[in-house]
Order: sequence, then C-alpha cells, then structure tokens
Amino acid sequence: MGAGNQLISVHPDELRFKFELEKQNCCDLKLVNKTEHHVAFKVKTTSPKKYFVRPNTGVIQAWDACVITVTLQAQREYPPDLHCKDKFLLQSTIIPPNTDVDEIPQDAFNKDGEKTIEERKLRVVYTYPAHDNSVDEDSFMMGASPDAESVRTMQRLKDEKHAVLQQTKLLQHELERLKRLSRRKSDPGFSFSFVFFVGLIGAIVGYILNLVLSASPTE
Repeated sequence: MGAGNQLISVHPDELRFKFELEKQNCCDLKLVNKTEHHVAFKVKTTSPKKYFVRPNTGVIQAWDACVITVTLQAQREYPPDLHCKDKFLLQSTIIPPNTDVDEIPQDAFNKDGEKTIEERKLRVVYTYPAHDNSVDEDSFMMGASPDAESVRTMQRLKDEKHAVLQQTKLLQHELERLKRLSRRKSDPGFSFSFVFFVGLIGAIVGYILNLVLSASPTE
C-alpha cells in the first residue's frame, strides 16, 4: 500500500531467501512505528506451514521499532518453474497506551466500525546459488535466466546419478551372488558365462555413470 502506510514502515520491503534444498533460511524485517501512538501489528502468510514467523503479533511503542524473523523451513524440492508465489500480509492498528501484547483484543485487526486497519503486502523472492549468481523470481517469470536452466539441469543430473548408482549397487550384489554360485557349480563354463555377462553390464553402467558425473555442472 506504499505511501498509504502511515503507522509502520518496513525494512526491507520484501522477504528475500537464499533457497537451498534441505536447508532452513531466515530473513529479518525491521518494523518502525512512525507515530506517537502504540501500534499493534500482525503478520499473516499464504503458506503458514512453510514459514515460521516470530513474533507474528506484537506491540510497538511510539517512535520505537522491533525486528521480526521469518524462517523458511527446509524444502525437499524446488518450487514449480522456480517461481515463488507466496505472499505476506502485515496488518497494523492503533491501540490504547500501555497495552501489552497479551492484552490485544482478538478483534483488533477486524475491519469494522471506525477502527483503522492498515495493510501492507510483502512479496517473497528466492535466490538460487547457481554458478555463484543470484536469480530472483522476476528473471524466472521472463524465462530468460541461464541460471534457472542450470538449476533445473543440475537437479535432473543428480536424480539420474542417483538412479545409476542404485542400479550399479544392485548389479554388484548380483555379481557377488553369481560368483558364490559359480563355486558350487560343476560346470565352470556355465558359471564363467554368467559372470562375464554380469561384468559386462557393470562396465556399461559404470561408463554411463562416468558420463553423468562429467556432465554435472560445477556447484
């Protein structure tokens, strides 16, 4: 709501997180009371299970300030198209002097009567540590960022490498089983053919694994 916000100013005016899989990341917001009144605030988000906000409700005395910390919980996958659609809403209203945070009325942020409720929307921006460059959501929306493509390629190669490693482990176990079996067989030619066949498959899989590893972008 830009210039219409007269109660609280917010610094910075957006939440920026360095997005890394399986890692938490925090962003601090400084709220400044620009009035001679006590001002209560409340923070809401479109994804409450994804973010941890402390404090999400509070009271700022006249001309004072406070800092709230927003934590992005560890994520297991990248957002669709690497674009974050999450939003935050900061509500603020004047309350009687000496009102403690536990004494804020439950309807303090309801839009009714002559009470003034100011609202400010905050967008969320993810940056990705691909090739040591930061990529924000505007770049992804334009679809022109080489870093965004690098992140997708890196994730795909990691998935392929994991699948090849699993197949290699299975073949190694099968090869060991056939070796043990060959010791019990009376026909050495029969056992040798099976061992040779499995060994050939293992070599092919190893060659594919080397190709995948060599194609992986440097992190």
